Amino acid sequence: MALTKLIEYEDASPEVRAVYDDILATRKTDWINNVWKALANHPPTLRQFWGEVKEVMGREGGRLDPLTRELIYVAVSMTNNCEYCIRSHTAAARRKGLDDQMLGELIEVVALANKGNRLAIGYQVEVDDRFK
Repeated sequence: MALTKLIEYEDASPEVRAVYDDILATRKTDWINNVWKALANHPPTLRQFWGEVKEVMGREGGRLDPLTRELIYVAVSMTNNCEYCIRSHTAAARRKGLDDQMLGELIEVVALANKGNRLAIGYQVEVDDRFK
């Protein structure tokens, strides 16, 4: 359950509706998901975060393709244990070509990286000069 009320479109202020309308148009969808509805309680955060998502995840001509961006978002979300983001960005990645085999490999890499990070942190391993 969200810490704040979820702001539905019909209850939104004009400022929030403008962001919602941009989300609907940009994503070519007919619904606003709960993250945006929660963020609508603080319109500056809603506007800023949507702008960042739109810029980074929708960037044209970048070196990272859209599926890779979604996979990175899923991986970080797994590490941060954000179920909402894991589910929403896995769904987005599936629309961009993610299949069950790829998801299994992604989870395997995330698990390995987390274990490697914990080992290096636990042993307080100094960074090799060649990596600097």
